[in-house]
Amino acid sequence: MSPQKTKEQSLLSSNKYIKFVDLSLEIVQSSRLNLYSCKYSKHVYTQHQLLVLVLLKEYISTDYRDFVELLDLMSSIKEKLDLDKIPHYTTLQKFVSRIPSSWYNLILSKTLKLFYSHGEIASITAIDATGFTSSYASHYYSKRTGKLRRSFLKTSIAVDTDKKVILGWKISQKTDHDVKHAKTLIRQSNKLRKSQCYVMDKGYDSEEIHALIREEIKAESIIPLRVRKRKKIKGKYRKQLYLTFDEIRYNKRNIAETTFSVVKRKFGEVLRARKFHNQVKEIKIKLIGYNINKKVMQIICIKIRISTEPNY
Repeated sequence: MSPQKTKEQSLLSSNKYIKFVDLSLEIVQSSRLNLYSCKYSKHVYTQHQLLVLVLLKEYISTDYRDFVELLDLMSSIKEKLDLDKIPHYTTLQKFVSRIPSSWYNLILSKTLKLFYSHGEIASITAIDATGFTSSYASHYYSKRTGKLRRSFLKTSIAVDTDKKVILGWKISQKTDHDVKHAKTLIRQSNKLRKSQCYVMDKGYDSEEIHALIREEIKAESIIPLRVRKRKKIKGKYRKQLYLTFDEIRYNKRNIAETTFSVVKRKFGEVLRARKFHNQVKEIKIKLIGYNINKKVMQIICIKIRISTEPNY
């Protein structure tokens, strides 16, 4: 292996987790999350410390028990977070159960400030859906049926196709229709970051979606039509798209699929949490971790490029 490759790998491995913690702490501290859950808490760990640890656990992609053991060996991380002692793994589990799911929405919005200047508008936003599964089944169910029941959480995301950053999410236990997911997601992502254009696959083909984007959001929409032979095309905007479909911009939709692929490869697609509300939080943590990791890799790549430039 060349000295340059060795240098690059060393810089990458030593800085990645530290930079992730730095950015996570910066984001959490900028939120309105109180330092402690209540004035009667033991004040051993702040909520900021615990939330950063939960994000780091998902980033490392391990379970709570193993994470706590690893954390005990990471002196630089303990120093960054000012941890006098390592929390028990159940402390982290209870924290995740206690913190409202809506707090993760706020944390997501704070991650966007790592990538955008004030008032900056996304050029194209792609929307797509996938599923995360949980292999957990109750002991009673498994013993009675001899089968392993898998729960399925449908997850839709909005992605800026230029910056490849997640702008919003919609998660449900039921396999809701794509159009129902999209309506909520479009409004949510528009509040966080406005976009000039939205692209989706034909599963989202609906005059209702076009009207929402073009009339309420004031943006463009590009969705291929589900056209049946001898069926008349209905809807003003669907008719317009049939005549003038922008294939080049539509192809940007693939970036949403790629984003899901990266999330599942990096953070895993099987959920460890057992309860539905904690499974939703686990997915949100994965998606937040994706955004933070995006910035981490940008920073590290710049440092590597600078450190390996020849001196003249």
